[in-house]
Amino acid sequence: MKRICAAVLGAAVLTQSAPLPAHAGTISTACMQSGRKAANRSLCKCIQFVADQSLSRADQRLAASFFRDPHKAQEIRQSDRANHEAFWERYKLFGAQAESFCKGY
Repeated sequence: MKRICAAVLGAAVLTQSAPLPAHAGTISTACMQSGRKAANRSLCKCIQFVADQSLSRADQRLAASFFRDPHKAQEIRQSDRANHEAFWERYKLFGAQAESFCKGY
């Protein structure tokens, strides 16, 4: 049991310190094209890394659309559709994870 716990802990540490992937994904591209002052390559890659861990490709496409149309996020958040409500829960978790993981970029 101790070996399993050590392996899980080791994997978590490696994941936290692993270099960010070099590819530009949907979220990273939208982030860079957003025109926001805080957007930079390192931050956008970090956010993409978190998105790759926590959101499906379809979720990433929907989330990326918020950069182009922020009002769409409000529409999804207020929607009564079950799939929008489920997405919003995943999106909130992703946002909290990205905020925590990508501080300092």
